[in-house]
Order: sequence, then C-alpha cells, then structure tokens
Amino acid sequence: MERTQHSDWIEKGPGFGAGLSGLREALGIKTASAGLVAAIFGCSGPALIVIGAANNGGLTEGQTVAWLLAIYGLGGVISLIMALYYKLPVTGAYSIPGAALVAGALGTFPFEQAVGAFLMAGAMVFVLGITGLIGKVMRWLPMPIVMAMIAGALIRFGIGAVTSIEKLPIVVGAATIAFFLSMRFLRAVPPVLTALVVGLVAVALTGGFQGGDAAISFVAPEFTAPVFTVDAFLAIAVPLAVLVIGAENAQAIGVLYAEGYRPPINAMTVISGVGGMLAGLIGGHNANIAGPMTAICSSDQAGENPEERYAATVLNGVLFAAFGVFAGVAVPLIMALPGPLIGAVAGLAMITVLLSAFQSAFDRNAGHQIGAFVALIVAMSNVSFLSISAPFWALVAGAAVSVLNERVARSPAVGTTPT
Repeated sequence: MERTQHSDWIEKGPGFGAGLSGLREALGIKTASAGLVAAIFGCSGPALIVIGAANNGGLTEGQTVAWLLAIYGLGGVISLIMALYYKLPVTGAYSIPGAALVAGALGTFPFEQAVGAFLMAGAMVFVLGITGLIGKVMRWLPMPIVMAMIAGALIRFGIGAVTSIEKLPIVVGAATIAFFLSMRFLRAVPPVLTALVVGLVAVALTGGFQGGDAAISFVAPEFTAPVFTVDAFLAIAVPLAVLVIGAENAQAIGVLYAEGYRPPINAMTVISGVGGMLAGLIGGHNANIAGPMTAICSSDQAGENPEERYAATVLNGVLFAAFGVFAGVAVPLIMALPGPLIGAVAGLAMITVLLSAFQSAFDRNAGHQIGAFVALIVAMSNVSFLSISAPFWALVAGAAVSVLNERVARSPAVGTTPT
C-alpha cells in the first residue's frame, strides 16, 4: 500500500489534521492493547538497561532521571509526530543497543564527554537523513557486520542474567522461570513484565528491597553540560549513529515494508537525528525510531485494518512521554531493587534482540560471514585502543576483513527499498 509521496528530501504525508480526525475511529480495543503492550515492553526491561548503564557510569540519580526524561519523553513525541502526520505506526523510543554501548564507554569516558558524543551522533544522523547520504555511507557497513557488532556489545547482558542467579538464587531464579513460562503460556503478556512482577514479589517475600530508611521522593533531573572530544566522537558518536541507522531505523523500515506500508525513510532518519540532538541536550543517548515497538504497533495484534494501526503508536507515544515526565518518581522505585534482579531482567529483555542480531549477522545469504565473525569477537573482547572502545573497532575490523577476504556481493545498503 502506498501511503507517502517520496521526494529527495522529506516525504509528504496526509497531515496532522487527517491523523487527528481519524484517531477516534482508529482507536479500538486491539490498537489500544498493542500500544499498551509496546509501552509496557519499553518501560520495563529496557529502562533497567539504561539505569544499569547509569549505575556503571557513576551517574547521580538526577542525571539518571534526565537521561530517562530525554529518551522516553522525546521518544513519545516522535511517536506522536510520525503517527499523526503520516497515519503510519512509525513508533519512537530509543536505541537499546546504544544504551549498552554507552554503558561500556562510561567506564572510559566522563559523562560530560559522553553527552557531547550524544549530540554529535544526533547531528550525524540528521545530516545523513537531510542529505540522503544514508545509502552511500551504509554501503561500506554491510548489515551483517553491524548486527554482529550489536550482538558482541549485548552478549554480556545475556551472560549477566546467568551470573545473577548465583548472587541471588531465589529472586532471580523465580524471575527467570516466570519469564520462560510466560513466553510459553501467556503470549499476550510480555515475558519481561512477568519476570519483573514475579521478581518483585520474591524480593518482597525475602525482604530484599534496598534503600533502608531512605524515603522514596521525586528526584529532579540534573542536566550535564556537554564536552566535545575526538576520542568520544570515535568511540561513542560514530557507533551510536551507526546503531540508530543500521539497527533501529533499518529494523523499523523492514518491519513496515513487511506489513505492506511504504515508510518515509528520509523523515524517519531526520527525526531520529533531531531526537538525538535534543536528547543529548537533556542528557540522554538518543531518541529515535524504534524497531521493536514499531513491530508491535504495526502487527496484526494492532487490528485487522492496517489503516488504523497508527492509533497504537499514538497511545504508545502518550504512555512513553508520561513515563519520561514522571521518571523522577519511577527511578527511585526501580533503584530500590536489588542489583542482581535488575541485571537478570535486563539480560532476559535482551534475548530477542540478541537472537535477531545473531540471525542477521550470520545469514549465509547476506554474505560477509568472516567479517561479521571478526566484528563479533572484537566487540565481545571489550578492548580499547587509543581510548576508543570495542564497538568502533569491531566495525573497522569487520569491514576491513570483509573487504580483503570475501569476494561476495554486498548486502543491500541500509535504507534501500527491497526488490
């Protein structure tokens, strides 16, 4: 189905008037439930990943609140803009692999340098979108190599879910069992939500809540002035921009094509760049188009009529934005949980992302298998040269090995229309 008129710059859509006027009719039980499920997914396990990254970097609670405000508040705004203007289930959130990348980088870089890198990453994505250079850039970074880098950067979260059981066996064990039972028997409920609820019950029963006499109160966001450095640009900004374009946007574009939509690729890239820059000003790593949430809101679960599924994205956007605004209350509650439970739930939340990354990285039909393997092991090694962390070197090494050793046709450039 053709929904947008493509141009060399920003695609045209039906407009906000059309989106608002049709919203009441489009919002039904199925669209509302899909939007709610997508919001629950995004506000549970992924939020714990961000909080874990903030803890690893030694951020204050105020800085953590600002980070969540940036990515959830602006992610929700992106959903509202794209859904209402294009009448498409193009859903915003943030890069979960990007949060993992930043978590590793914060061991090397001060947070103010990371914030500067967030701004530079957003500017890169914006320029690539507004100039139409995505295809030219991504032609040199085939999807298997990008996805292998993602898999290598995220694998430690999966391993962390296993090691957390040793630290807190009853709580983490119960949450893990609940996750897989829910995956098998409760298909309508996100397994990560079931794991979190069961984990909370287990913590309450075992008296494992942290904080002692500390009162739960609102924490105001604490903004961080950016500092721009070449090292942070290479180690954080470049890989983060690649993740936004090569993982989140590419996944969302593919999902929309699979569901019969014609996605506004340039607009999706531009708004992801704007979201990245605005999020950086607040202290967050990137607000952009989200692959998993777009998949939920554009699927059959959101209703039989594809023309009405954009309402699921609208509701998801409202809920995301609300979570971001009230992050000051939510963060102290989440941080009262024991660390092993946070690590376990975060690792469980990464299962589907890791599966998708490995499958895309080592699809024989896509080629670049040797380069993808090199990218995987470099990213897993967590090496750092010249103060530049492993994800950047994974891309460089994977691409170099692929060019030198593989005589196969390149996989399609990210953002190109499949034929």
